[in-house]
Amino acid sequence: MKVVEPQRFRAVMGHFATGVTVVTASGPDGPVGMTANAVASLSLDPLLALVCFDNAARTLRVVREQRRFGINVLAAGQEDLARLFASKTPEAEKFAGVQHTVHEGIPVIEGTIAWVGCTLEQLIPGGDHTIGIGAVIAAERATERDPLIWYRGEYR
Repeated sequence: MKVVEPQRFRAVMGHFATGVTVVTASGPDGPVGMTANAVASLSLDPLLALVCFDNAARTLRVVREQRRFGINVLAAGQEDLARLFASKTPEAEKFAGVQHTVHEGIPVIEGTIAWVGCTLEQLIPGGDHTIGIGAVIAAERATERDPLIWYRGEYR
């Protein structure tokens, strides 16, 4: 059986279009956030959402400690936000110019098309990522704009 190289797997999976989100949390030093496209609704009964965190993500450490996170669904045209939260920029600088409110301890980025707030239920090891399962405590649609999509290594 032929071994699939990680680069090939990434290129092949890049043909699966995904939405783009910013996953947020609040810690003792303020809000944190990261760009994520490995996000999904998991269950309607009970209401659960799933986020895959890179094991090195600063946001994962805060979610693990605070047991809450938010999923902010980005709109078309918000590529700059996606790039900012994907960067290694210090967290305080990421949020310095980003309008947001806080709902039950969860940062909600203004101008996104939707957001979901979760209480952390479980963290499951998944290779170089950790799968976070959250119980949904809030879900809101904000605007009727088109979503930002990640497809074949580009925002669309």
